[in-house]
Amino acid sequence: MVSVTRSVFGELPLGAGTVEKFRLQSDLLRVDILSWGCTITALEVKDRQGRASDVVLGFAELEGYLQKQPYFGAVVGRVANRIAKGTFTLDGKEYKLAVNKGPNSLHGGVRGFDKVLWISQVLSNGVQFSRVSADGEEGYPGELKVWVTYTLDGGELTVNYRAQASQTTPVSLTNHSYFNLAGQGSPNIYDHEVTIEADAFLPVDETLIPTGEVAPVQGTAFDLRKPVQLGKHLQEFHIDGFDHNFCLKETKEKHFCARVHHPGSGRVLEVYTTQPGLQFYTGNFLDGTLKGKSGAVYPKHSGFCLETQNWPDAVNQPHFPAVLLRPGEEYDHTTWFKFSVA
Repeated sequence: MVSVTRSVFGELPLGAGTVEKFRLQSDLLRVDILSWGCTITALEVKDRQGRASDVVLGFAELEGYLQKQPYFGAVVGRVANRIAKGTFTLDGKEYKLAVNKGPNSLHGGVRGFDKVLWISQVLSNGVQFSRVSADGEEGYPGELKVWVTYTLDGGELTVNYRAQASQTTPVSLTNHSYFNLAGQGSPNIYDHEVTIEADAFLPVDETLIPTGEVAPVQGTAFDLRKPVQLGKHLQEFHIDGFDHNFCLKETKEKHFCARVHHPGSGRVLEVYTTQPGLQFYTGNFLDGTLKGKSGAVYPKHSGFCLETQNWPDAVNQPHFPAVLLRPGEEYDHTTWFKFSVA
């Protein structure tokens, strides 16, 4: 059984609307999701002793989400990740996007899907959010109708993304939750054991744009096909953290892509998806300045993201998986977050 309750989370400034919170609860999970940015603001899961902890980074009040912050828990789009120099060419026409991260466009631009109020509809086992992204919004071509649906079943949270376009446009949607399976507010994720089911990854340049090479993980720090303890692994390979796309099976069928185990609590997160890519990010840009829930601060490496998506900059790299959505087609992708204890 899943219960769904809705409540007011806060009021946007200048009468711009009311942000609601939807609480999805099963016997194993409790998830709070906001109509602002389709944001997962809390996710409580039990450890092996049956004690529940909130395992996502975020804020207790709406003001936290309205300040400059690193996309905690939000859905990002119209195109997740980076587009080189904020430009792409489509049918001979050049489109210019907002450049908002170094020389590139990141996560949809200055006011992406994470910074808007979505229309919400309660379902028997979840909540569906929808919005219309106007033609030209953040520089993207065509009107885009978008639906994001969260449903809960036992220990599994499912996120489905659908979109329809009036003009050909790139689309890649993901959820940007930061997890810490020891409980949010724990100082780091070094004791987490990570597995990623990928034979290849995308090397990046100094601005984190893929170079175009699809590199085998074999013999590199990116070979996570067998579990590695994160802290030890970063030390061993002398790397500062991960912020890279892992190349998954290219199939529209549901496939396993990642597993993270926290031995201390016994909590396990497994991720399945229909997407071709997984951005594994270890919170390298977190710096302890943001004040989170229950007085927590979030220093570097205090949370990790498993962002299922198309490959970064695919709109400029023709040999990457297709990222264009054409009129009459439907973008339809699903990701499953399955929580358990071991």
